[in-house]
Amino acid sequence: MKNLSFKARLLASSMALLSVLGATQAIAQDQSSVEADTAEVATITVVGTRNDAMRTQMRSDNAVSVMSAEDLEHTAVHNVAEALALLPGISVQNTGNSFFGGVDGASRGEGMFVGVRGMNSEFTLALINGVNAAQGMPYSRQVQLSLLPPSGLKTIVVNKNSTADMDGDAIGGTIDFVTPSAFSMADDYASLSVSGRVESRARDYDEDGLGGGVSGEIARRFGQNDQFGLYVSAFYDKRNFANSMIAGLMAAQNDGGWAYLHSATNSAAGVNPDGMDQEANLALTSLNVGVSTGYTERFGGNFSLDWRADDSLDVYLRGSYAFAETQQNSTLNQFIQNRARVLNAATGLYDLNLTNSSVRVWYTTNPEDADLSTLTFGAVKRYGAWTLSPSLFYSYGGNDRPDHIEASMRNNQSDRYNNGSTLPYSGLFAGYDTDGYPIPLLTPAQQNLVNNSGTALLARRAGQRTEQFSNQQKVGARFDAQYDFDGGALSYVKTGVKYVESHRRVSSHDWTNDHFANLLGRAGVTWDELGLVEGYFDSAYPGLYNIRAPKVNHDRLVELFNQYFDAAAAAADLCYLNCNTLKGDENVAAAYVTGKWDMGAVEVIPGLRYEHTQIENTYWNNDVSAKRFESNSTEYNEWLPSLFVNYRPTSDAVYRASITRAYMRPALVQLGGSETTERGDNSITVTRGNPDLETLKSWNFDTSAEWSNAFGGYAMVGGYYKQLSDYMYDNGSTTVNGGANGGGTQYNGETFDRVTIVSPTNGGDGYVKGIEIQLYQAFDMLPGWLSGFGAGANYTRQWTEVDIGGGEKHRMQNAPDELANVKLNYAWRNLTLDLNWNYSGETITAYNRVAGLDYWTRPTRRTDLHAGYAFDNGVMLDLSVSNLFEDYSYWAHVGRNSLALSDVVNSGRTTLLTLKYDF
Repeated sequence: MKNLSFKARLLASSMALLSVLGATQAIAQDQSSVEADTAEVATITVVGTRNDAMRTQMRSDNAVSVMSAEDLEHTAVHNVAEALALLPGISVQNTGNSFFGGVDGASRGEGMFVGVRGMNSEFTLALINGVNAAQGMPYSRQVQLSLLPPSGLKTIVVNKNSTADMDGDAIGGTIDFVTPSAFSMADDYASLSVSGRVESRARDYDEDGLGGGVSGEIARRFGQNDQFGLYVSAFYDKRNFANSMIAGLMAAQNDGGWAYLHSATNSAAGVNPDGMDQEANLALTSLNVGVSTGYTERFGGNFSLDWRADDSLDVYLRGSYAFAETQQNSTLNQFIQNRARVLNAATGLYDLNLTNSSVRVWYTTNPEDADLSTLTFGAVKRYGAWTLSPSLFYSYGGNDRPDHIEASMRNNQSDRYNNGSTLPYSGLFAGYDTDGYPIPLLTPAQQNLVNNSGTALLARRAGQRTEQFSNQQKVGARFDAQYDFDGGALSYVKTGVKYVESHRRVSSHDWTNDHFANLLGRAGVTWDELGLVEGYFDSAYPGLYNIRAPKVNHDRLVELFNQYFDAAAAAADLCYLNCNTLKGDENVAAAYVTGKWDMGAVEVIPGLRYEHTQIENTYWNNDVSAKRFESNSTEYNEWLPSLFVNYRPTSDAVYRASITRAYMRPALVQLGGSETTERGDNSITVTRGNPDLETLKSWNFDTSAEWSNAFGGYAMVGGYYKQLSDYMYDNGSTTVNGGANGGGTQYNGETFDRVTIVSPTNGGDGYVKGIEIQLYQAFDMLPGWLSGFGAGANYTRQWTEVDIGGGEKHRMQNAPDELANVKLNYAWRNLTLDLNWNYSGETITAYNRVAGLDYWTRPTRRTDLHAGYAFDNGVMLDLSVSNLFEDYSYWAHVGRNSLALSDVVNSGRTTLLTLKYDF
């Protein structure tokens, strides 16, 4: 009843405010019919060209970046996430958390998540036609934008800051993906596109690397006076890939595959001597290298049904759906060396000298079924000076890992029947070429084992399988009311309420079978005799390593796992069934009021928003004295003031300044993750979520200046500063900023000498500050064919610092220091050419990991080419080449200045040929 009464009070307060405003204006003036563009939420405006995008940016009340339909059509990218990287201040990540983390996610070779102005993608709110996109990722608030192709969308609007009528949980920004209606397109419009593609890295492996797709759209108006409009689009595409992986950082993290070259002690990893550069002293002692193959198959579409009942009433129904199935299978050769040391009498230090080698092959899969859908039903009613906009909406998002499986083989396999042995080795393990790639110093015996792994190595376990399912549903309603003034400084007053219910469900089941030798009752079992090897890749990494990698028969591995899977034991294992189950319900109620004063060239837009959040989490307690589901609850109340001031001295210039308040709620797993315990000598350590976490809050200060000219020119210079408090970050697990933050002597009715609680905690303060520059000029003023040229660039430089806890300062996670794009385009008669260069600077991806050092990524560069020709009969032919020069797509390493421990992905070049017919 408490929640219901709050919602009633919220609605009543907003309606009372609306009534007061209405009564005041009824006295002040007659109710004349005034239409305001800002309230026309039923009319989707398609931003068709770059000039339209620039004009939209300048007219906006807040700072926005707009990607037009023309921009989307002239990109050479895999998906919408990568297309957004062409806008200023937008960073794209090809890894996330859970099964998207690190080199596993990056080896798919495409961008997946989007951040705005230095903030991680969790700080970015994603909308589709104004509807909150469900966040289907299992352990975060991210939305996987790689679901969406660059077709079927006509406009993307990135809001760099939020007005009061926008959701407040968007510290980074809000991205709204806009699909058209029949009233925003030519009547009786239809198009059909077919495409073919090839991936160059797959061809390097002698895989086909082929793919393609088909898409279409149709717009029709019908009924009396064409009052009804229907728009429908659909797409299907498939991408086959084979990308190269080097996983030195992974080996260092998972297998202890690192050490100090020189150590103060005679220990395996060693202790860095005082005064010695720690990063320069790192050495790689193990390495994973191989190939990730698979495909991504996507389909979906959008629709819009509009009814313009009369001049005062618009009714609409809009929906979107996107589904992607990915099968990703990775085969990695692994070399793991035993770390040993010898005393250097001259220095008194213990120098690294590796002995004995375990040669292995590891096969792991990363399948995914992901979908995202939205549906909204609403209306816009104009009554005199009022504009009323009610709507109902729904969104569903899912990210499932339905059948992950992995298995391995090694020369030193030990079980009840085998007592494998390692190979002798002496010296260091890796050198580096001029580009920084690690080159393993393999002995002939190591090369022989890995090149003939199917018969030379011993089979390990009969597979490990993980089934993970995650989804979120959102349902809600909003009501906005705007009153427009006829004359006077006050232009309009707007108020509204919004309510969203979200339901999150996550489950994960993991099971490992026994060793093959134990199951078969004999020694010497190999993958070859089990039917798991069906040939070899001639090179694990073409152009760099001359060792082979086996091609694994995936279906046979699944068959063997199922053959030996103990279903009865799994069904009796409560942890297998429940440990990784999370249920969370999140209800957000909001109300706001804002207005706009026009004082000649000056606009002032103050606003105030209030958001109340109620979260209920259910999780599993795995302690031996519990074995049950438990729950907790969290409540947040946020007041979010905002003030925007725009100065428009001419129609070709605008100067902006704003102050806004924003926040981000913790991920549900941080509030109510599964509870585990470790019992000691009359003591217990409890690891669990923390329902008392604070929201991360930010004061945002923005200023910018924008200019345009009559010849298709546009310039923008801006600066921003975000003052953060109660910082939180993502490290891919529950215990973010984890530490002992509570305790006592009682737990689950038992008494201990000491109870230690380990759970996520908030960090301290931080900041993000940066500058943005955007320039574009079309050369329409030049004569003849020269008028087809255009050139543009954008550049973002940003500085970040956050307290991750206890006063420990770092750069912000996943925040590039620099972002840049350079664009050259040409359009003359029927021909279009576009050349884009994209740069994303270095980032920190994780804190205090191997050797206590942060994980960093190297800057990435990508050059894309697009060429198109429009025939006179409605046929268009487009050629797009992404990553023209085959630059690496991902390079992570330990420490800012060392490449000794690195993960690298080379995904090659993608070429796409598209034939489109408009009719």
